[in-house]
Amino acid sequence: MITLRYADQNPKGGWEGQHAMLPWIERMEKATNGRVKFEIYDAQTLTKGPDTWEALKANVADVAWAFHGYWAGLTPLADVISLPSLAFKNAEHASGILWQLYEKYPSIRQQFAANHVLLTWTSNPYFLITTDKQIKTLDDFKGTKIRLTGGPPTELGKALGISPISVGMPDTYANLQKGVMDGMMIPWEAIYSFRQYEVVKYYTFFPSFVVYFTQSFSKAAWDKLPPDIQKQLESVGGLEGSKFWGKNMFDTAEGAAREAIKAGNYTMMESTLAAADVAKLEAMSQPLWDKWVQDNVAAGHPEAAEILKTTQDLIKSYKP
Repeated sequence: MITLRYADQNPKGGWEGQHAMLPWIERMEKATNGRVKFEIYDAQTLTKGPDTWEALKANVADVAWAFHGYWAGLTPLADVISLPSLAFKNAEHASGILWQLYEKYPSIRQQFAANHVLLTWTSNPYFLITTDKQIKTLDDFKGTKIRLTGGPPTELGKALGISPISVGMPDTYANLQKGVMDGMMIPWEAIYSFRQYEVVKYYTFFPSFVVYFTQSFSKAAWDKLPPDIQKQLESVGGLEGSKFWGKNMFDTAEGAAREAIKAGNYTMMESTLAAADVAKLEAMSQPLWDKWVQDNVAAGHPEAAEILKTTQDLIKSYKP
């Protein structure tokens, strides 16, 4: 039997651990007919989240959950998936699109080449939660203090008149409660896990942005595996594995979060930006899309415009 060390920054008792990580580990072990066993190091016990990519390269971990928002500039072509105002339906939809981009473009794969990527996935489109002010129009954003994720979403926020706030996810509850910030952009899994629904009242939905992740092997660990085991593990990776992680880490968390809000009798007032405001938001995002293309072309990637167009085409045509 081959034993591999698996690192995940989240606790295995949380939503992601119970609904995505542990079921996926079980699928991998089953796919190899028990020839591979994964030794799970959850809750950052083997490596800290921001150190994961380098820990894989150094073979500290054999396999790991990796959040690519930690590493600005590491995989800039894949960052296309995180540009603002792209109308992804949900995490499963965006995850499938990211994997298809990864498969189609060698230049994207090259930027991940330090480790062996088994699958990619994304969050659901982030939505806005606020404490005391309901955001119904673009004008309502002016003067608000909102936690954003950095990069193009922050630049768009500034254009809307937002004062961006940068705090770690574990500190957001207290900052919302104390009025240090008026609200934040968040996915379903995080609001379920960190319970910000206890201190906010308003929820605003619109095409915003997603963040992305990989499940990757260290090169050393992957290259030691027999070819038939590699093939078995790839059977639970790729497109289907990417969709699995997007759906089970993020999309299914929506129902659980809504149930928790209802069970606790917490206020949940929902609004969706009007079509005219969504169109304005897309127009405001266009310069950020153009800058992403220009920066990547300048870095030696003339295919950047095609990658963006392929992403936009897949948003319309791809059905998970």
